[in-house]
Amino acid sequence: MVFSALFLALAYVLPFLTGQIPEIGSMLCPMHIPVLLCGFVCGWKWGLAVGLMAPITRSLILIMPPLFPTAVCMALELATYGAVAGLMYRRLPRRKINLWISLLTAMVIGRIVWGGAMFLCVGLSGGTFALSAFVAGAFTNAIPGIILQIVAIPLILMLIERLRQGRKVTE
Repeated sequence: MVFSALFLALAYVLPFLTGQIPEIGSMLCPMHIPVLLCGFVCGWKWGLAVGLMAPITRSLILIMPPLFPTAVCMALELATYGAVAGLMYRRLPRRKINLWISLLTAMVIGRIVWGGAMFLCVGLSGGTFALSAFVAGAFTNAIPGIILQIVAIPLILMLIERLRQGRKVTE
């Protein structure tokens, strides 16, 4: 529970840091990283909870991202990230390749959930959400964040694993 609270706090604070880089700040997807890490470290239930809470909490307190449809759809996307990452990481054998498989699967399924949620929410509002808007929002505009996630998350998880193993040896 403590680690989940830490990941939720990081998801709340990281957008302030990346927002200082106007050209690519939002493209770095700063809330995604703590949620994915939470799923890997704390398990699927906590990853799902932190993913649901992070965008909604930021929206209610800071009005960023806007609650509807952005924060609602992000909450579903991030909840999917946390849940899928946690489930797959626990179920697959502990090999480095499975870490990447879990991460990439969570990222793809989360983006599909986001696209479906946006399609429904925008449709309920009387608008349209075209395939080109999905591709731009889920992939093209998010390339810096996708690269950051693919590089940073496995490195952070390997570091955490080494720290855990070192702690077991010294205890």
